Amino acid sequence: QVQLVESGGGLVQAGGSLRLACAVKGSIFSINVMGWYRQPPGKQRELVAKITGRGSTNYADSVKDRFTISRDDAKKMGYLQMNSLKPEDTAVYYCNAEVRTYFGGPYGDYWGQGTQVTVSS
Repeated sequence: QVQLVESGGGLVQAGGSLRLACAVKGSIFSINVMGWYRQPPGKQRELVAKITGRGSTNYADSVKDRFTISRDDAKKMGYLQMNSLKPEDTAVYYCNAEVRTYFGGPYGDYWGQGTQVTVSS
């Protein structure tokens, strides 16, 4: 069984910073793409950033130059450093990962439970 556990959310003033962390737990052989998504109040879930196993990244236009995604495969962790936060960044943030649990097996798509980020003006 694979679990993704997010941490690091909270309340911050506009212009502040937060660092989200995602722990990938369970029987894991390898992790492919890791990503962060968010769901603002009353809106659909949207991609924030993602990073491949080789370290290639892409970002939503709204967070470019403010957010940085990273990963530590040895620790099975993913991170999202969020700087210069704006009220419109307020959302529940979800970690996502493609995980293979054994050699040669398929990649399964897993989600964390979400962590609330609230940016006050």
